[in-house]
Amino acid sequence: MVNESTRLSAQDWARAALKAMADGGLAAVAVEPLARTLGVTKGSFYAHYRSRDELIAAALAEWVRSHGDDGLVEFTAIADPARRLRELLVTVVHAARPLAPSVHLSLLGDRNDPRVRDAVGQVNQARLRVLTSTYRELGLPPDRAASRARVAYAAILGLSQLAQTDPAAPRSDVLADEAVAVFLSP
Repeated sequence: MVNESTRLSAQDWARAALKAMADGGLAAVAVEPLARTLGVTKGSFYAHYRSRDELIAAALAEWVRSHGDDGLVEFTAIADPARRLRELLVTVVHAARPLAPSVHLSLLGDRNDPRVRDAVGQVNQARLRVLTSTYRELGLPPDRAASRARVAYAAILGLSQLAQTDPAAPRSDVLADEAVAVFLSP
């Protein structure tokens, strides 16, 4: 719990909103419960944001930044495409922990909200660009690289969904080895 004398930043509020979104979508973003969680009064919120909508916009922008192009920089810096794909798959599979909430999957329940649709679209496109370009570098023709990227990405999202609902999911290192074997095959 944050001490009342501790000054929270706008980013602290946005991150708390993202955690709430992961747990319950946009409906879970409410100022008073977030203030209680952060151990501050609502006044702290109003020092940074004029409204809940403004906080949601900031939280979604933070998620796009951290899970879109900027969040993929460490992978795009890997010159060897096979190693890049392996690192991507292993990282994603290890991140899909049993019963762990996911901002991405929770936002799908709010997919008709234009802000959510735009944010999810940006993250999806960034991830698909990296996967497609990686498969192109591995020698697949453009259409096949794009198709393989979509299938790999669908599997990644599926593993995340299964991890949220299946406490008996196989160990992540086993799943990572399987994912690499499937998605690095010609």
